[in-house]
Amino acid sequence: MPLYEYEICEGSCVACGGRFTLRRPISAPELTKCPACKRPVRKLISGFNTPSITKPLSVSDAKKAGFTILKKVGKGEYERQ
Repeated sequence: MPLYEYEICEGSCVACGGRFTLRRPISAPELTKCPACKRPVRKLISGFNTPSITKPLSVSDAKKAGFTILKKVGKGEYERQ
């Protein structure tokens, strides 16, 4: 389900802060009033997040980031690399 951002058309509200985000199905009817304070709202146009394509982390990258690297040496046995 997409996230939609809304803001109150006029004034402010203690309950919603004047701006809020809701997770709503695409098939849901358009929201015209704030669920908290019942004032008229308008939908904001906001950016969206897309996954960036990055290279997989290598063992040396993980070590530089502070992770402990373990290598399996037997059934249920690991040792530090």
